[in-house]
Amino acid sequence: MTEASTAPNHAWPGLALALVGAVGFSGKAIIVKLAYRYGVDAVTLIMYRMLFALPLFVAMAWWSSRGKPPLTRQDWLGVAGLGFTGYYLASFLDFAGLAYITASLERLILYLNPTFVMVLGWLLYRRGVQPLQVAGMAISYGGVMLVFGLELSAQGADAALGALLVLASALSYALYLVYSGEMVRRIGALRLVGLASTVACVLCIAQFLLLRPVSAAVVAPEVIWLSLLNASVCTVMPVLMVMMAVERIGAGLAAQAGMVGPMATIALGALLLGEPFTVGVAAGTALVIAGIYVFARAGRS
Repeated sequence: MTEASTAPNHAWPGLALALVGAVGFSGKAIIVKLAYRYGVDAVTLIMYRMLFALPLFVAMAWWSSRGKPPLTRQDWLGVAGLGFTGYYLASFLDFAGLAYITASLERLILYLNPTFVMVLGWLLYRRGVQPLQVAGMAISYGGVMLVFGLELSAQGADAALGALLVLASALSYALYLVYSGEMVRRIGALRLVGLASTVACVLCIAQFLLLRPVSAAVVAPEVIWLSLLNASVCTVMPVLMVMMAVERIGAGLAAQAGMVGPMATIALGALLLGEPFTVGVAAGTALVIAGIYVFARAGRS
């Protein structure tokens, strides 16, 4: 059954999962910004997020590995490498960037991820690029530059540093997506996510132990609760929801439902963080969403 024939009759449970998952992912930036108000730094904050997420990812890896053949040495090396680039490095750079820019700009930059995957595919494997995809990229990049220009004028060099860190995060995750295709086919998507995320959790905890004294783990109670919320509602649950949505309605419809992500981040940022919602931000967001829509349609055609 195709996505088109599935959508009219039985798509709503999958669409609901994709929408809630997208909102959950969007809430991560809001929670990080709220936690920064209590004087915590990125190293400590991501340690707590991954510490609380670790048991959930271990359970996910165990559940998805039942009845499957054991991984080879090459598989373990692949899992370790993907865990480092896709979850540890990408997450840490994202957390670090959020210390300098708004949650809205962070979400818009990360939303460009499909275009980074395409560029990497062209550079590494000489995959074809359609003119309409280039047009979609130009539209979406123009939207990000509009919002970035507004923040740069308001915050100066801090905005540039934050945007650069989040951009590096998006590129790191794009590398994960480019190289994970073969691993997904061999060991399964859920198993790969569980194992690679477990690797990332261990790396984030080890990073804290190497760079900070143990006394730095003493933080405000609000940081603990926010990290617990981040680990569950904004990390593990969205991963499962989006994967379940893809199984029910396909990657195309799930990706379209995910377009609610930037809008959810902007709305939550305005309501919970007091971030400005101006005509410029609205216009930039509209350009990014429109550009990614054009890009995705061109890729599927």
